[in-house]
Amino acid sequence: MQKIILTLCLVLFVSSAYAGSCPMLAKNIEDKIKKAQELKDQGMDAHKAGDHAKSENLLNEALALFKS
Repeated sequence: MQKIILTLCLVLFVSSAYAGSCPMLAKNIEDKIKKAQELKDQGMDAHKAGDHAKSENLLNEALALFKS
């Protein structure tokens, strides 16, 4: 009986610990979106200025943020 109660308590506490990670995950996503937007804007500015190599590097760097 004690093992069942102990197991039940562990399951409840572990699941509540995972629930606390949602805001951290959301913050990670927001940070990546913000950084990707900055890189995209810089890449488009480089494109408009005629520096296509720099533009491609910046835009590829922005894409790479979402692959990790």
